[in-house]
Amino acid sequence: MQHSDVLIVGAGPVGLSLSIALAQAGFAVTVLELQGAQALAAPPFDGREIALTHPSRALLQQLGTWQKLAAHEIGVLREAQVHNGPVGRHGALQLHAGGTGVDNLGWIVPNHALRRSAWQVACETPGVEILTGARVAGVQVGAAAATVDYTDSEGTAHTLRAPLLVAADSRFSGVRRQLGIGASMHDFGRSVIVCRLRVQRPHDESAHECFDHDSTLAVLPLPADPDTGAPQVSAVVTVDGAQAQALLALPPEDYAARVQAQFQHRLGAMTMVGERHTYPLVAVWAHHFAGARCALAGDAAVGTHPVTAHGFNIGLGGVKTLVETLVLARRRGIDLGDARHLARYERLHRLHAWPIFAGTNAIVRLYTDERAPARLLRRAVLAGADRFAPLKAAIVSQLTGRRPPWPARARQP
Repeated sequence: MQHSDVLIVGAGPVGLSLSIALAQAGFAVTVLELQGAQALAAPPFDGREIALTHPSRALLQQLGTWQKLAAHEIGVLREAQVHNGPVGRHGALQLHAGGTGVDNLGWIVPNHALRRSAWQVACETPGVEILTGARVAGVQVGAAAATVDYTDSEGTAHTLRAPLLVAADSRFSGVRRQLGIGASMHDFGRSVIVCRLRVQRPHDESAHECFDHDSTLAVLPLPADPDTGAPQVSAVVTVDGAQAQALLALPPEDYAARVQAQFQHRLGAMTMVGERHTYPLVAVWAHHFAGARCALAGDAAVGTHPVTAHGFNIGLGGVKTLVETLVLARRRGIDLGDARHLARYERLHRLHAWPIFAGTNAIVRLYTDERAPARLLRRAVLAGADRFAPLKAAIVSQLTGRRPPWPARARQP
């Protein structure tokens, strides 16, 4: 007996978004998640702020999760500046949405808010069943169905079957490994420290990426503090492991002063709000995104370096493509787990994800290389991008998720 049309392992924001989208398309979905319902309903703040493109926001609106976000959780990203070396020493690459048909690059939303809103909608969506406290013991794909063996919170063993199994259980996916799908992992040997800071001056909804010689600093604009109205930013500091431990050991006021100095006091005095959070930097690219009766979604397929904060956009792009692929299979009377048809999802998702993944890794390698030739190349790349309009438009198109406008054809006489 088959329990549902699709089994999804992982109730992160991508897994839950996929479950909602599939249910809205008329499929029955079961989601298995190790965490308990309480942790999923009220996830704690984890320091991560997610950049959302215009297509991503449109998809979240379609799912109904965008409407669950509070006003103070949605920040506007009006423009971005990329600095080589200390802020102000060299001209910055200025990026804005002019000419794209929209008035902003995108939005900034905290990760925990995206998780909470996805949970709320998934719980209310007919056709979605969420099994919390489910520890997956094994998965198999066969000729007739995909099978998941798991134990519930009381230790009782269960087995579920469906035409298709989707792994959405993080970039270190255990299900991906059990399916026999390998992945290329690149450990950058660095850590990212994230926290919120209250600042003295308005940030004008502008993000800054500062590639200094010993660390990278990203300053992301956030909505004003809902209680005091004070402007806030998210500071994302990337350093090697030894530096990370030293920075985490600093008192909050000293850490804020360090960020304030690295940003050349452009936003005035900074005060840390809440705690610092740290994460290792590991990029992941799965060798396959789909196979017989299985597919990978979210970070299980592609896990990017957070320098552009666009990993969730790749995941949502995969959600849209996978749902469209399964709807097409149903319309044509094709088995949902048919490997040849699922190859459509793999092909389109790779085409969408690879430029962002490869470009992000190239940027990270270039801007963490402290040798003199790399420093000169960085300066040349930023200067060239600022002067070469097509390249600048291509960068903006990746940030907004909108295609750059084609130049109008000259009229024939």
